[in-house]
Amino acid sequence: MFKKILVANRGEIAVRIIRACKELNIPTVAIHSDVDSESMHVRLADESICIGSHKPQNSYLNIAAIMTAIDVTGADAVHPGYGFLSENYRFAEIVTKNKIKFIGPSAEIMKKMGDKIEAKKTAKKLGLPIIEGSEGVINSLDEAKKICSNIGYPVLIKASAGGGGKGMRLVKNEKELKDNLSIAKQEAKKYFSNEEVYIEKYFNEPRHIEVQILSDKKTTLHMGERDCTVQRKHQKLIEESPSPVLDESTRNDLLKKTVDMVSKLNYEGAGTVEFIYDKGKFFFLEMNTRIQVEHPVSEIRGGIDIVKEQIKIASKGKTSLKQSDISFRGHVIECRINAEDPSNNFQPSPGTISVCHLPSGFRTRVDGAIFQGCKITPYYDSLICKLICQGRDREEAIQRIQRSLDEFVIEGIATTIDLHKKIINHKKFISSDFDVNWLVKENFY
Repeated sequence: MFKKILVANRGEIAVRIIRACKELNIPTVAIHSDVDSESMHVRLADESICIGSHKPQNSYLNIAAIMTAIDVTGADAVHPGYGFLSENYRFAEIVTKNKIKFIGPSAEIMKKMGDKIEAKKTAKKLGLPIIEGSEGVINSLDEAKKICSNIGYPVLIKASAGGGGKGMRLVKNEKELKDNLSIAKQEAKKYFSNEEVYIEKYFNEPRHIEVQILSDKKTTLHMGERDCTVQRKHQKLIEESPSPVLDESTRNDLLKKTVDMVSKLNYEGAGTVEFIYDKGKFFFLEMNTRIQVEHPVSEIRGGIDIVKEQIKIASKGKTSLKQSDISFRGHVIECRINAEDPSNNFQPSPGTISVCHLPSGFRTRVDGAIFQGCKITPYYDSLICKLICQGRDREEAIQRIQRSLDEFVIEGIATTIDLHKKIINHKKFISSDFDVNWLVKENFY
């Protein structure tokens, strides 16, 4: 096992990783920016080191500073969490070249699956159904027009290196194509330093379903699927498992095809394969080569600590688990709580939390890094915690998360708690009658 793990992240995921390390008796190092010196992840780690200013590019995205921190503290492994450098293949490459273990897949796999166009080609080659669209990068307006004419409008223009809805434009007809193609390229260049874009058929009322996997290159296991359909501007708000819209035949087909694909990738660690599900059919969307925000949903339902398994696989080179060790129980729902003001166009809400009461009780879990008196800064993602509840079935899981949201008290900043209450109590959520565009159509905000 590792002598010391440096956690190359902050906030709730850094806390989550440190907790897993503590249970494995592995000392941890927390890196932090100057404004995060009093943060929960810094308090919980065995050591901490400031690596730069509040600007992400000066700290949590600063590879040179992180490598120096590894050297100074003597860490022999790095866990990247999610976001920041977690899917940066160059970071993984540099860490590995310096004989430090990167807890995740190889840089080569990250590069292949991180590029959306290459990932789509790989998925098709390995047997997954893909969304109709361009085979590669769009190089001209004329090429874009031809592809759109063939597959029919509406279409999505998407950044090849993109994610989180950035560099993505919906085009409803040919008149909108030229301007949106230009804007998508500009956004892709701005956010990802790569202006390459591609085109896919747009689905009007799809569900978003993903499969959690664990792999040690030789053995690939699944931890079931998650339904992440409740979204705002392509950002997930609520996740649940199992998906309430899949029949057993479709579910088994989805899980088998996903495991078969990942088995051929020489993949190591945790990962998620995402799909669009429309009219009884599923289509490959992308693969995330890291732990995801919503991993607790699969942990609770499958009874396996995914972060600990990541660390064990990275340390031993193999998993001791078999598919039969993952025993699915009940229904699990997660709500992402953000420091945002829904009444003010979801503007970030930095400030000091003056009152903090977290819900608890039977089969209720809160993952976060907040406490009374902690400061929420405006410099990073607005996610502050996640509420996860399990029930014997979906009805009980909904009842439990309704009760837990009512117990939640956060004062001093605005949050999305009330929005979650509104969604969870809505008759269409209760009956699972929604798609990825539901919140806009129902005018929730």
